[in-house]
Amino acid sequence: MDKTVEPLEREAELLKAIAHSTRLALLETLSEDEECVCHLSYLLNKPQPYISKQLAELREAGLVLNRRDGMRIFYRLADPRVASLLEDARVLTGRRAVTGRRNLPGCPCPRCG
Repeated sequence: MDKTVEPLEREAELLKAIAHSTRLALLETLSEDEECVCHLSYLLNKPQPYISKQLAELREAGLVLNRRDGMRIFYRLADPRVASLLEDARVLTGRRAVTGRRNLPGCPCPRCG
């Protein structure tokens, strides 16, 4: 069996996990700092179950890690090199990065409230 196939398959799976606009937005946000699911949901204006599903896909791909703090689940990048990959993609497309954490009026997360 060709030993190069397995790493190529892993790369393809990683890129498939990233190749989704909501997941890209989540990764970009998490490249700034860890965030709770409720903040991500409010920030992206998407239902919390949808955001949780996208985060689960990113977790399964090994791109994010999570931790529980009481009733809240916080996510962060599993590897800081993901932020570099996102930056390279932005350079290729000419899109500017949105930088800095935003406190959102009305957001129920502990960091905004």
